[in-house]
Amino acid sequence: MLKTIRHPIFLLSAVFTGITIIAYMTGIYYLEIIELKTVDYRFIARGGKKPGNEVVLAVVDEKSLDTEGQWVWPRSKFAKLVTRLSDAGAKVIGFDIGFHEPENRSLLNTIDKIQKTITEYKIQNNDIHNYLYHLKLESDNDRILADAIINSKPKVVLGWFFHDNLDSLGHLSKKTLQEYEDNIHKSRYQYTHSKESVDVNLSYINEIAPEPNISILSDAAAYSGFFNFRPDIDGSFRQTWAVRKYNDELYAHLSMMILSAYFNQRLHLEIGSEGQVSEACIGNDLCIPTDEDGSILINFRGKDHTFPHFSISDILNGKIPDSALRDKIVLIGATAVGIYDLRVTPLSPNFPGLEIHANIIDAALARDFLAPPSAYHFLNLLVILFSGMLLGHFLNRAGVISGSLIAFSMIGGYTAFCISLFIYAGGILNMVYPILLMMFIYIAVTAYKYFIEEGQKRFIRNAFSTYLAPSVVKQLIESPEKLVLGGEQREITAFFSDLQGFTGISEKLSPHELVELLNIFLTEMTDIILKYEGTVDKFEGDAIIAFFGAPNILENHAETATAACLDMQKKMSELRKIWIEQGKPELKMRIGLFSGPAVVGNMGSKNRMDYTMMGDTVNTASRLEGVNKIYGIYTLIGDTTYHAVKNKILAREIDSINVVGKKVPVTIYEPIDFINQVDEAMIQTIEFYSKGLSSYRSQNWDQAIRFFTKALEVTPEDGPSKTMIHRCKEFMENPPGKDWNGSYSMKTK
Repeated sequence: MLKTIRHPIFLLSAVFTGITIIAYMTGIYYLEIIELKTVDYRFIARGGKKPGNEVVLAVVDEKSLDTEGQWVWPRSKFAKLVTRLSDAGAKVIGFDIGFHEPENRSLLNTIDKIQKTITEYKIQNNDIHNYLYHLKLESDNDRILADAIINSKPKVVLGWFFHDNLDSLGHLSKKTLQEYEDNIHKSRYQYTHSKESVDVNLSYINEIAPEPNISILSDAAAYSGFFNFRPDIDGSFRQTWAVRKYNDELYAHLSMMILSAYFNQRLHLEIGSEGQVSEACIGNDLCIPTDEDGSILINFRGKDHTFPHFSISDILNGKIPDSALRDKIVLIGATAVGIYDLRVTPLSPNFPGLEIHANIIDAALARDFLAPPSAYHFLNLLVILFSGMLLGHFLNRAGVISGSLIAFSMIGGYTAFCISLFIYAGGILNMVYPILLMMFIYIAVTAYKYFIEEGQKRFIRNAFSTYLAPSVVKQLIESPEKLVLGGEQREITAFFSDLQGFTGISEKLSPHELVELLNIFLTEMTDIILKYEGTVDKFEGDAIIAFFGAPNILENHAETATAACLDMQKKMSELRKIWIEQGKPELKMRIGLFSGPAVVGNMGSKNRMDYTMMGDTVNTASRLEGVNKIYGIYTLIGDTTYHAVKNKILAREIDSINVVGKKVPVTIYEPIDFINQVDEAMIQTIEFYSKGLSSYRSQNWDQAIRFFTKALEVTPEDGPSKTMIHRCKEFMENPPGKDWNGSYSMKTK
């Protein structure tokens, strides 16, 4: 019960940290969703970024549908749009619209039948032939759009999409699939580049199935790219693939191809040391960091309509000035709600897919990228490990309130750091796993401390507060390992006290009066011991046994114990005045102090123990308490104590004695008071007594008696002087001998 179990706190922290690391590396579905939501909040906290002026959107919006007719429009309308943008001086035209099937050919088929009939009937009318020929040209909208693309001054980039899996095209013939592959060959990355010799087959990129534009349009455009976005597990769009694979060929996203057309630079992939994609590059100067599977995080510039939206009907009708389109990247796509090209993004639940392309392109032009999670993968592991063990270390040493402050400060600080990292550096550190780890560790450690350590602290507080100073109890609560069964050797000052003539006094009092008087005495004396951070060992009737310097460390324990004794004797003097007024017996207390090594600790059994002291130092202090009555004084300290206090406390040497059980004489002293508080009379008494003691040890009995007598003239009731006069007379009759060392042998304990 008493042993502090520090290791379980570290063990709890280590276990939770290990579990969190495994969970992070494995990926827990619901936690991953929460983490994605924290990325959304980081976007919100950051706010919008002003985009450049290079990108504008030509949109199929509600106004265009009302003006130009229902969707799907004939491709001749898009041909007019391409021509209009070309005439306005646009730099790149990108289509977020796929032309996957030929337009309705019913009119063309009818014209073909008429021409065939005229030929069969051998009708020779050039006007009719010319009319049908031109009518056919005017009705072939696929050809019209193809011609517009070919004749366009701006570079035109067509968009197409990938099916989720190859099985979706399983019904097609090899010839058709080959045609599909031919139609998307302009979307390929030109090459891959690696600084190291690694496998660059990128086998971890899934094979997918294309749905290209029709051949006539694919052949007309110099650029094309897939326009799929990559949804996260919660269905929101925060990233897109920069590269996808089909038949071992690598294909680029529409946004990448638009950038390639804008800079007139080839696309290539940079491969990392592990054989995984690290960057998707346009030429050698612009590289976009990717995740290991070639995904780009979309650095959204703001909510929808952050970029200029121009209704296609306004463009076709000349309502948009050329200056708004000149040298621009014009992205063509649908934003009308009924066409269903709206996506969920961090900043909006209805975000036009077309504008996601604009965000990707603008961020690339500004070189403003978000670092992919793989770039921070190792750092996330370090953060989890460091935060878990650091919090465990702090909580191990902290109390309940301070532990709460530390835990929530770490959680709040880490949250603020992650948000700041995102805002100012585009870095995305994982927030969920470290924060959950810190929360779980805090809860677990707090619960452990409450049920185990707090119970332990309550036990210590209840068990020791009655005989240890509050500051000492606090130390034991903080370091209860000091209270293990068994002892340790410490330097202490042992304290023994007893009441003079208490047996006779107790016979004159009723039990109730005796208990009341004794309780007052013990309470007052114990309070002083605790005030000086002493430890009350036990009470034995009217006797108090205590020590200074354990379990708490007191560097000046001898001085502290002596000062406590002086205070106790002064308090006894005050109490005697009160007791006299109340008609109660006067109590006088004898004290013995001795400093030195002793074994201190919990002695007893595992079920019942006392924190006590043992050793020669203890025995000597006990003897000194009894020696007081021989010299008629009330406080005696040993030479070891005296040498520790002599610079602050005035003490007179009383004698050198041989106590029972000790071979080496002990020089004993009477502490008088602090040096600056002793009166002149006492100083004279000490001087005469000192001279008398010197003569006594020289066996000059007459001279010793004269000095002791002078001491009595100054202080008539000086007990040591009376004792020494009597002893000198005894030695005059029975000399101690020439080999006497000046020590007096005690005959009793």
